[in-house]
Order: sequence, then structure tokens, then C-alpha cells
Amino acid sequence: MPVTAAEIADRSRGIAPSLHEYLPPTPLLPFHGFSADLGVEVLAKCEHLQRTGSFKARGALAKILTLTDAEREAGVVTASSGNHGLGVANALALLGGRAIVYLPENASSSKVAALRRLGAELRAEGNDTGAQELKARAYADEHGLTYVSPYNDADVIAGQGTIGVELVKQLKGEQLDGVVVAVGGGGLISGVAAVLKQQLPGIKVYGASPSADAAMAESVAAGRIVTVDAQPTLSDGTAGSVEPGSITFDLCRDLVDEWIMVDEPAIRDALRAVIDTEHHLIEGSAAMAFAAARTIPSGRIAVVSCGANISSKTLAEVLG
Repeated sequence: MPVTAAEIADRSRGIAPSLHEYLPPTPLLPFHGFSADLGVEVLAKCEHLQRTGSFKARGALAKILTLTDAEREAGVVTASSGNHGLGVANALALLGGRAIVYLPENASSSKVAALRRLGAELRAEGNDTGAQELKARAYADEHGLTYVSPYNDADVIAGQGTIGVELVKQLKGEQLDGVVVAVGGGGLISGVAAVLKQQLPGIKVYGASPSADAAMAESVAAGRIVTVDAQPTLSDGTAGSVEPGSITFDLCRDLVDEWIMVDEPAIRDALRAVIDTEHHLIEGSAAMAFAAARTIPSGRIAVVSCGANISSKTLAEVLG
């Protein structure tokens, strides 16, 4: 069912105390070294320091908290490029239950290893996360299990919106001109933007997408959800098509003020810059958001640094 931004913002504020019982707030840090010579002051909302190494722990836990013990024990099915699956598996490890995760065959090896440590049952067929979502939903329906979408779910979106709730408190009334958020299926930016637009009138929301795979941005431009000719990207956390009928489409269309397309060299350069100047390890999707921030001419900008789950092999390739 359609959901409004106001409803998401209200849910985010309501769920925040429950999430904080399991997931402490992440810091909002000034990245002075990264900001030098950019013309903007960059603040990092450090979701790369989140439990499971990604913001996805929030939305998954928010959804799993709505389930009964019996529903969790029967099995929870999801599809993910890695981080959302980790969020679901983590939530079930905390609360009890069984996770079945559909993954692309080219999922990050570090994310696959982490999923196995959390006891998730893994299924990998093909490399399109959008196709995995359809398979996972069909399997859940066939077996009477709960399916947890990575983004196409109001509870999941509200869980991601708790980032915005924390960010507003951490600003302590100080100015913020804009926020940059990486966009895949749109759940993260929908939740964060819903809260910030309500609490910080006038803030500008920038949606960052890799030019190699920008399904939501191209869908918004087309006025409908479309399939794109996706190419491989270092921003694997945002890769994949958007589920038909996703509630995030309308939210992204209405809440995102500007879309920034980022090419692969810029993602690599931003990842190296964050490591060199701030000594924080981040993954490609977070680096993509920092790369987008570099194109903003002025202001005080928060970047949602969405994750840190990068394999040593990929990191070596980038740094090499």
C-alpha cells in the first residue's frame, strides 16, 4: 500500500527507542581532511561503524521486531546484495529465528562469509538482485514464510529513517544545508529524507547513484519504474533493479531534490581519499556518496556513510 513521507517520519521517531536497545546511535563526525579544498564542510553519519557494518541493520531489525516468535522461528526470507541479508540475519540472531537469504552469485565474499557466521541459509542464482527479490518473495509465499524486502516495506524504510532522527539530535541546532545518500532501491533515502524534510525545512536532499547502475534515478526520470542496462560497479550495495510497484518510487520522486551520477573512477578516488584523510574503512556504496558530495559547490553537507563491508580483494584492487 502507498505510504506518505509524514507517515514514514512518524514511524521512524516511534521505532527509534526500540532500535536503540540493540543498535546504539552511530556518530556524526566532521571529515575535515576530506573537506579540505572542496568548498563544502562534510559531516559523516558513520553507518559504516554500525553493527553488521551497514545501515541495513536498522531497517531489518525494525521489521523483524514486528514479527511473532512463531513467524521468526518458521523462517524469514529475504533477497540482498549482502548488507540487507546481514541485517536480517543479525536481527534473527538477536531475537531468535531462521534466515534464508537469496544472493547474487557475484556477492562480495566478505558479506557472504559474514552471513555464514550468522547462520543464514544462502541461495545464489544469477547476478541480478531484482530477480533475486522476485524469487525470494515467491519462495516465501509458496512456503507460508515471511518475506522481508530490502526496501519495499514501510517498516524497513522507517527503520532506515532512524538515521535522520539521530542526525537531527546530533546537530544540536546547528545548520545543515544538505544530505547526500546513496540510492539503490530507495529505502535509505526515503527514510532519511522523510525525517529530515519534516525536521529541517529547507534542507536539500541529494540522491547519489553510480552511473553504471542507476535504476531508481532513471525510473524517476522516466516517470515509472524501468529496467536499466546495468554494468558492474564498485557500489555493489546499490546495484540491481527496482521491484515493480515499489513504494519507494513515489517517495524518491517527491523527496529527492537532485540526482548525482557518479562514475567508477570517482568512486575509487573517493574511497582512497576517505582512507587517506580520515582513516575510515568504507565500502563502494559509501564512497560513491562521498564522491557525489565532492560535486556540491558549497554548504555544510552530511553524507550518510552507509557501509564498510568491502572485501580485502576488492580493497587491494582499488588501492593498487
